[in-house]
Amino acid sequence: MAAEPEILDELRRLRARLPQLTGAVAAGRDGLVLAQDAPGVEPDGLSALTATTLAVAIRMTDATGRGEFRELLIRGADGYVATYAAGRHAVLTLLTEDRVNVGRLHLEGRRAGARIGELVDAHEAAHGRTAPGGAAQQTAAHERAAHDTAVPETARTTAPPTQDSTRPLPTRPVGARTSTDN
Repeated sequence: MAAEPEILDELRRLRARLPQLTGAVAAGRDGLVLAQDAPGVEPDGLSALTATTLAVAIRMTDATGRGEFRELLIRGADGYVATYAAGRHAVLTLLTEDRVNVGRLHLEGRRAGARIGELVDAHEAAHGRTAPGGAAQQTAAHERAAHDTAVPETARTTAPPTQDSTRPLPTRPVGARTSTDN
């Protein structure tokens, strides 16, 4: 991809602005790596996981009426994984230390995602890589394909059980205390 050096430059600038950043991968929504600055991380595997997670996140925002996907934040015991939309064709996944300022992470991640999105979208438009039905339909097709391979059939067709049918739900007024409350 011709935009790869520019994307890599953006990832390096991002690392300079956010010292707690331990890795960054820009990938197409299909899971293909566009550029990476992620020492110690297998970028192809991270990109594939990002594509799968993205498909679920998009379905969740759709199902809950929250609009178009913007970002996803996961916190682990040792740090964060943040994924940001990067235009119509890409996403940016950032790995950070646990001590990162999350507000700063979002600020810098959103800015970098927007810049990378501009680069990728311009490159895609210049090379006519949009599907015949348009970018929106191409993206939707990728999301459906990723969802269909990432989510087991049973999870797509059945709702998870919400409670054990043998135990009734507790019924007490909001704020009421029981003998087990301390």
